[in-house]
Amino acid sequence: MRLLGYNIQYGFGRDGRHDLSRAIRVMQGADLICLQEVERNWARSGLQDQPLAIMQALPQHYAVYGPAFDMDASHVEAGRVVNRRRQFGTMILSRWPILWSRLHLLPMRRMVAPLNTQNPALEALVVTPLGPIRVWSIHLAHVGVSERLEQIDMLLAHHDRVPLAGGPWSGTDDEPERNWTEGQAEPPCPVTAIWMGDFNCEPGSAEHRRITGQTPYHPEALYHGALVDAVSRTGARLHTHEKMIAGKTRLRQLDHCFVTADLAPRVTRAWSDPGEIASDHFPLWVDLT
Repeated sequence: MRLLGYNIQYGFGRDGRHDLSRAIRVMQGADLICLQEVERNWARSGLQDQPLAIMQALPQHYAVYGPAFDMDASHVEAGRVVNRRRQFGTMILSRWPILWSRLHLLPMRRMVAPLNTQNPALEALVVTPLGPIRVWSIHLAHVGVSERLEQIDMLLAHHDRVPLAGGPWSGTDDEPERNWTEGQAEPPCPVTAIWMGDFNCEPGSAEHRRITGQTPYHPEALYHGALVDAVSRTGARLHTHEKMIAGKTRLRQLDHCFVTADLAPRVTRAWSDPGEIASDHFPLWVDLT
């Protein structure tokens, strides 16, 4: 099973040129795809409906989209309102059915400067060959460590409550005449999970340690239901982002894949592609047996 985590920067490449097709080309061959910075109806990307364009280019994949925020982009033609929404968010695509999804808006701090925006985490239940897995496409704040730690704490609290909270619905339908469940059993909501996305933090950071719970004394410890860094599990050292800082090029790993401990032994390979220019991030690939 091949996973891809990719912040596509709404189709703008490292060369400053907008061309979503280059990012779509990267997605070919992936089984599970977690995307960040996917947008609809922005002038900078030619009012493109990017979720639709991506779904049309990958017709063998199931897909869900979760906008972090939704702004009015309507206009009036001949006295009639043409409703249009300007959206920005995350997306998940899968070769296997996505039974359900739900969007989580992460804690946000109001800024004076620089610009800060609402960040999302999109959760989807995918029926994979390894069984049902909760797959997450996550985009953490780019500004401050404390804000990211708040966001991580919210995600971990949700993860810990899964055995108690369950999925989008549970229990016996007491209004069968309304056919709420359409004859389906309660949908699965396992602890087993994959978190992929742009976490805007590096390995060894406070945010990274908060997610994995690792200490230098027992670096290979696997807690039941806890999350494991899939990249470090393989021993790989890689980069997923390039930025010019003080006149020098700095390479960093800001994108990560975390899996629950039951999936950790299945992680076989992790790599990125620093030569890819379709975005300011490099695609992150992870293979599971």
